Amino acid sequence: MSTWPDTRILDMLGIDVPIIQAPMAGATTAAMVIAVNNAGALGSMPAAALTIDQLREALTTIRQASSRPINVNFFCHQPPAADEARDKRWKALLEPYYRELGADFEAPTPVSNRAPFNEAACQVVEAFRPEVVSFHFGLPEKSLLERVKATGAKVLSSATTVEEAIWLEQHGCDAIIAMGIEAGGHRGLFLSDDLNTQIGLFALLPQIVDAVSVPVIAAGGIGDARGIVAAFALGASAVQIGTAYLFTPEANITASHHHALHNAQASETALTNLFTGRPARGIVNRVMRDLGAINPAAPAFPTSGGALIPLKAKDEAGFSNLWSGQALRLGKDTSTYELTRELAEQALAKLK
Repeated sequence: MSTWPDTRILDMLGIDVPIIQAPMAGATTAAMVIAVNNAGALGSMPAAALTIDQLREALTTIRQASSRPINVNFFCHQPPAADEARDKRWKALLEPYYRELGADFEAPTPVSNRAPFNEAACQVVEAFRPEVVSFHFGLPEKSLLERVKATGAKVLSSATTVEEAIWLEQHGCDAIIAMGIEAGGHRGLFLSDDLNTQIGLFALLPQIVDAVSVPVIAAGGIGDARGIVAAFALGASAVQIGTAYLFTPEANITASHHHALHNAQASETALTNLFTGRPARGIVNRVMRDLGAINPAAPAFPTSGGALIPLKAKDEAGFSNLWSGQALRLGKDTSTYELTRELAEQALAKLK
């Protein structure tokens, strides 16, 4: 495919189609990444929910199947200090559900974790040398970032405000993902935890494009060719799409998540901190309705989900994180490869 109005991302990343499959921890599979790559776009493997051995296995599978560029994504959070009092208050708030569902309230609370980028993760990057390495919640410490860049990888990270975009450019990002509030999954905010700073993509994207000199990738609420065309009109060099890929057979999601994606309305998503301790957009379910989507009692990221694990085992739909963006009603059942090709072909036709 050719004749895209802005080819900076294509040239920088060595891809044919300016579409990046969002790295969705837990839902993204090696098969999804391979299919996106085969369609000429950029497949993204999320590392946050994987052990180092699992990450190595996934990257080995992808490399054996495709020689095309890949993106590996990491979280950049700092693990929180232990806070037993807060953990106990949080579990006590959930006790009525334990009693109702027959879960063992007295049993030790399972551990809920997300792995941050560290020395071990950096060694994986140095061993596999992915063409692109992306980060969420800012960037890693300078020494680790320098080692990533020394492999030749292009570095991306998410900005949810203009201020974050400027910071990312100043600290070495090769391109910036402008993440509108419509996006599913975890907000990438890192300079502030004030949700009032979070704005929609149509307001955010052109302001970031005007504020930085590096290419900008649009993310949030893009589910079809119309969204891609609109993003290019606002100055984007590429788009990152997540929720649409959750409808593909390559996505690793639960039956409850699948059902919710097919039946929830666009108005039925919300930002919530209940499942991990950081704001993330998902489909509203029982625990979000009962406790409020944002609840100050939830322990710090990434620990709050531990106490929900026994409840999720009893009532998956009511206590699982059903991540989704606001464009979920644009999703349709098709393969990852066909989705990618269709999005690209239809967008190009509209751009001519």
